[in-house]
Amino acid sequence: MNEDALRQALADLATELQQFARARDWEQFHAPKNLAMSLAIEAAEVMEHFQWAEANVAPELSADKRQAIGHELADVMIYLLRLATRLDIDLTTALREKIAINEQRYPVAKSRGRSTKYDEL
Repeated sequence: MNEDALRQALADLATELQQFARARDWEQFHAPKNLAMSLAIEAAEVMEHFQWAEANVAPELSADKRQAIGHELADVMIYLLRLATRLDIDLTTALREKIAINEQRYPVAKSRGRSTKYDEL
C-alpha cells in the first residue's frame, strides 16, 4: 500500500469512528487522557492472550483465538485513531518520521540480530 493510500485509509477509518462516537454522543468522553488510558487497557487485553505462553514460541492459534486477538487489536487501533484525531496528529507522517528516527538509532551494522537498546549499541 502506498503512502497516499495508507493516509486515505486511516482518514476514512478515523472519520467513520468519529461519526460512530458523535451518533452516540460519546465525544464528550473522548478526552485525550481517557483515550490514552483506553488504548493502554486494550493493549493489555492483547497481552492477556499471550500471558502464559512460552517465550520465543509462536503459539498455535485456533480460528476463534485468532479472531478474538484480532478484535482486541482492532480495539487498540480504534483508540489509537480516536486519540490521533483528537490531537490532530497525522499518523502516516508520524509513522514515517519514527521509522526515519529508528533507522538512525538502529543502523543495520550495529543492530542486526541484537535486541540492545539504541543508546547501548
